[in-house]
Amino acid sequence: MAFHSWVKGLYGRRWNAFCKNKRACWSLFILGFIFVLSLFSELIANDKPLILKYNNNFYFPIFQNYDEIQFGGDFPTPADYRDEFIRGNIEQNGWMIMPIIPFSFNTVDYDLNVPTPAAPSKIHWLGTDDEGRDIVARILYGLRLSIVFAFILTAISSFIGILAGAVQGYFGGKIDIILQRFMEIWDSLPQLFILIIVASIFVPTFWSLLAILLLFSWTSLTGMVRAEVMRTRNFEFVKAAKALGASNFRIIYRHILPNALVATITFVPFLLSEAIVALTALDFLGLGLPHEYPSLGDLVRQGKDNLQAPWIGISIFIVLSSLLTLLIFIGEGVRDAFDSRRNN
Repeated sequence: MAFHSWVKGLYGRRWNAFCKNKRACWSLFILGFIFVLSLFSELIANDKPLILKYNNNFYFPIFQNYDEIQFGGDFPTPADYRDEFIRGNIEQNGWMIMPIIPFSFNTVDYDLNVPTPAAPSKIHWLGTDDEGRDIVARILYGLRLSIVFAFILTAISSFIGILAGAVQGYFGGKIDIILQRFMEIWDSLPQLFILIIVASIFVPTFWSLLAILLLFSWTSLTGMVRAEVMRTRNFEFVKAAKALGASNFRIIYRHILPNALVATITFVPFLLSEAIVALTALDFLGLGLPHEYPSLGDLVRQGKDNLQAPWIGISIFIVLSSLLTLLIFIGEGVRDAFDSRRNN
């Protein structure tokens, strides 16, 4: 009970210290709101109705695909709810509720009466790209993709890096030397050239690109964890645990890592921002996700290629700069929360 009370009190003080940094606290709230909003992208931006009633039957197109035959069409193909004929049949025999933004990230607006990229209007709030796709919808879906990608990449790479650093720092000796030489060789590999080779052989997907970046990002925290573990392993409570017969795994997990991770955790928000920048840069260079994915990097590329349409570049600049700024502010708050000099 005393240990749990100590842990609760410790993390309670750190949370209070984080909340004292109003900029970091508001940044966390705004980022959380944006992420939650992006999780429901299909309910906000979609070219399918949320719900429709046709001939006294209810349908939910965002959860299930229906053929146009079910709504008076002639072909057994997925219904196009933007088609005037299908839309007219549904309105004559029922009703339908469309999302706030009636376009998905890959919906091409063929009803535009101006050349693409189209300028912002009542229909397209931030305009369209050069293929006639709504920019707001692509940003919303792209934010979800980028944040989820960054979270997964940061979580897995941090776990591997912390584990490797803990093993190096605790055991030392030959294990430390071998792993250090391996990491030096590994970090010297040309990451960009490897990505170019892989992209020329295979079509990158979400998981394959995640695996490739994971191969080179897990070393980010290893050196710091190694140094902290090497410092902590000589403390009296670690020697006492060894004398009591505790296993190496238990000593590392229960006694060393909680102390060694204090400095490491403060870098996690910065690793998130690095992952987002890496994915955006690869998509911008054409080495990232395929064209059918909603990508922030693709919008950056379109902004560069369409200087006559400044709304594309301005929109994606504001989104990316705001997202990275929020993560930097959160990182500063976490750093202050784990700074013992500020919390004593």
